[in-house]
Amino acid sequence: MFGLALPAWAQYAGPAILSRGEAPAAMTAPTVDFAFSLALTANYTNGLVGVVTNTQGQLVSNASYGGGVTLGASGAHSWKHTRIGVNYSGSFYDYTTASYFAGISQGISLSLSHQFSRHVAFSLAESAGWFTMFPPATVSLNSAVSFDPSQSNIPTTDFYDNRTIYSSTMANLTYQASTRLSFSLGGGYFTDLRRSSALYSATGESAMADVQYRLSRRATVGGSYGFSHYGYTGSTGGAYVNSATVSLSMRFSRWTELSLFGGASRVSSGFEQVVPINPAILAILCPAGLVTTCPLTAGTVINNHLLWAPDFGVRFSRSFQRGVAYLSAGESITPGNGLFLTSRAETAAAGYGYSGLRKWNLNLGVNYIRALSLGNIQGGYGQVAGSFSISRHIVGRLSFVSSFSATDYRSDSFSAYNRLIYSASAGLGFSSRNIPVRFF
Repeated sequence: MFGLALPAWAQYAGPAILSRGEAPAAMTAPTVDFAFSLALTANYTNGLVGVVTNTQGQLVSNASYGGGVTLGASGAHSWKHTRIGVNYSGSFYDYTTASYFAGISQGISLSLSHQFSRHVAFSLAESAGWFTMFPPATVSLNSAVSFDPSQSNIPTTDFYDNRTIYSSTMANLTYQASTRLSFSLGGGYFTDLRRSSALYSATGESAMADVQYRLSRRATVGGSYGFSHYGYTGSTGGAYVNSATVSLSMRFSRWTELSLFGGASRVSSGFEQVVPINPAILAILCPAGLVTTCPLTAGTVINNHLLWAPDFGVRFSRSFQRGVAYLSAGESITPGNGLFLTSRAETAAAGYGYSGLRKWNLNLGVNYIRALSLGNIQGGYGQVAGSFSISRHIVGRLSFVSSFSATDYRSDSFSAYNRLIYSASAGLGFSSRNIPVRFF
């Protein structure tokens, strides 16, 4: 009886813990068959914006028709002590307006978990890729991978149509001390490399430790400490973030879960800033009569900030045999979007994914972000975005595919930041199996 009460190979088997970055437990299946797809589409967008200006000093925005090819692969497999999941999407597109808006965007998410012994388990979550025009589509829940990508450092608020190469790696080692008590140590590294020299690239490291106690079959409580560091190209300084939170995870039924954490972050940031030199100082530093033409008109200083900010996240999910619906919200410190650096961001998201397997595949998502820049530029920015994609099996391995997305960039501080862009596509898709093409 006591042996049966022990978790099999220390498998948690309770509600997913959001502070550890876990996807809803009900989404995890022993095996998700691998599927490969190819889609040929005709596209239209109203807002291609590069890091350039016209003769009036205004941003150049173009509307254009184009065409695209998208490759996709997704699936998972489980062995006795190991599970691996992969989700990949790669697109090539070309627009008629200008050649520099043609390019390749692709992203991959990979999850790996391994049980070393009855008490020790290891997990790895990896997201990587590059995009030129639109943020990656690998930030929503997917049944193939066993982590929540919203807890990773994946860039989602980039403003310009500029090539960005990103990667986010997170690893955790969990020790199951008993059937109720577990400890976890984790670390991560991310990089966001932007092609334009006018934008900031970012790198960062993180570390986390937590303890979780399972109150019952349906509830777990715990506490955690986290540390993060952000560094930027072209700027001396960066940000150091220390966070402490408590967490609660509940599983109301086999399919319904609630996971949340909350606490506070201490943010210490420093950035280069150019400030004018007082004329009284210039009178000493520059020769008499040359103050007005003196090259020492400004100096560089390090601008330091210290503040406390909320750090919380909540996710409610309802899983189905062939899909998942979720609501989430949170507030945290982020590395910014290349234009604005270290930021305090509020987020909210909702999504629904359905795979009917025989005829239909549907994905719907909405997200809201409002951020306050704490670094190089003081001010607020954000966006409201939504996307919808659907595929309908026609015959054999052929499907009709269609998608629509819209993003409303908003800023009360900078009027030129406000813009609404939308994109639509329609075409034909080919799947490796006789099922509708899966959107990734």
